Amino acid sequence: MSELTYPTGREGALRATGSNDGEAPRVLVLGSSGYIGGRLTPRLLNAGYRVRVLSRSPARTRSFPWGDRCEVVEGDAGDADAVNRAMRGVDVVHYLIHSMGAGASFEAEDRRAATVVARAAETHGVGRIIYLSGLHPDGADLSPHLRSRVEVGEIFLRSKVPALVLQAGVVIGSGSASFEMVRHLTDVLPWMPAPKWVRNRIQPIAVRDVLHYLLGATRVGGQPNRSLDIGGPDVLTYAEMMNGYAAEAGLPKRAILALPVLTPRLASLWVNLVTPVPSSIARPLVASLQNDCVMRDRDIDEIVAPPEGGLTAYRDAVRLALGRLDADVVETSWQDAAVPEAPSDPLPSDPDWSGRTVFTDSRELHTSAPAERLWSVIVGVGGDNGWYSSALLWAVRGWLDRLAGGVGLRRGRRSRGSVRVGDAIDFWRVEVAESDESGSLLRLRAEMRAPGSAWLELRALPEPDGARYVQRAIFFPRGLTGRLYWLAVLPFHGFIFSGMAARITATAEDKLK
Repeated sequence: MSELTYPTGREGALRATGSNDGEAPRVLVLGSSGYIGGRLTPRLLNAGYRVRVLSRSPARTRSFPWGDRCEVVEGDAGDADAVNRAMRGVDVVHYLIHSMGAGASFEAEDRRAATVVARAAETHGVGRIIYLSGLHPDGADLSPHLRSRVEVGEIFLRSKVPALVLQAGVVIGSGSASFEMVRHLTDVLPWMPAPKWVRNRIQPIAVRDVLHYLLGATRVGGQPNRSLDIGGPDVLTYAEMMNGYAAEAGLPKRAILALPVLTPRLASLWVNLVTPVPSSIARPLVASLQNDCVMRDRDIDEIVAPPEGGLTAYRDAVRLALGRLDADVVETSWQDAAVPEAPSDPLPSDPDWSGRTVFTDSRELHTSAPAERLWSVIVGVGGDNGWYSSALLWAVRGWLDRLAGGVGLRRGRRSRGSVRVGDAIDFWRVEVAESDESGSLLRLRAEMRAPGSAWLELRALPEPDGARYVQRAIFFPRGLTGRLYWLAVLPFHGFIFSGMAARITATAEDKLK
């Protein structure tokens, strides 16, 4: 992505100032592949900082446009050895890790990781920790996820390292889960029964303003150690946010009826049904809206001055987000933020599958289209482009996955025409995306609910008179259920996979005309 497609971070008020050794300060970013971290990291680099990231998947980190400009340390924030390796020589730490899972142990995991990071920062003499937390009212009964975020901030504030805990409410930007929830609810439903929290007051903030405050906090002088609320210029109800979006999207005003019977759990299931946001993500988002979330003060202005030209109004933030979606220049997206750890299963690239049962469906076709044109079609599969075969069968499989608690097909993709390792494409995750003179490979790992592990490989191999398209579906069944599952779907493969191969190659040839 060109630097011209997003704010550069080179604004004078945000530029790095020299550290004690005369060099630019070194910043460690934890959560660099997340929604905020993936946007903050290139801006830190452009502002003149030396950036180091801790990543469970260095390959994913290097797939970002800025990946080769920062130092990568492999590891997890809960691993004390890895964190200590990453912390050496660091001036500032950005902690952008939030557990959005629904597992019962997420609070303990959040607490443990924050404690590991705080202790390592003390050991290595770090100058400041910056943590992005959630805006919340004093004395309210907080949801478990918001309560955990507040606790993490308190861990940092109690440490011996000065900390700035920035507390933001609903973040509005292309690809943010909050924006996608507003967008899809408003797009799909001209009339909506809603929980009573649609009347609560919320102070949304544009993602560009969140990044401004994070960059500004990186160069703050002195040793302030406190929490600070950040928010945009507008205080709205959720209903007003939805109708503000409708106005910017050219939609009629939506009728919204607040119902007292919709509990947070029921509301999250409703969001899961009508939007791409799964219930595991919708639940903490919905729970965070149960109370008014408005800034208590503007003390942040004494620490970090507002952006030149002022903070972004809500409708302006919506307009900017819609513009980036239309232009297909979404930097990061909520669905790409939580990439699962590498599986322990054998991979399709392994020469020996350790004697395991494996089922495959392989197809090859020659096309007169050159390999690079065939590859351009391959990297665009899924999302709005579809899967080049029976749309009905894919839709049925997506709905079955949603009903089983999976992500379904509506998750879409970050970009219509480009992919990088770790990207979500409907109910698949990009595991390999590589292209060179010898050929190209897109390997997708299934994240759908199924009794086994599945992959889909799509290759474009150059040939003297065109290219060869190679398609392979791989399934490692789990027990008898997995074997029966493969037999059950086998009759449909003739429609799905043969049609997919034929239409992908035909589309590549059509691009020649």
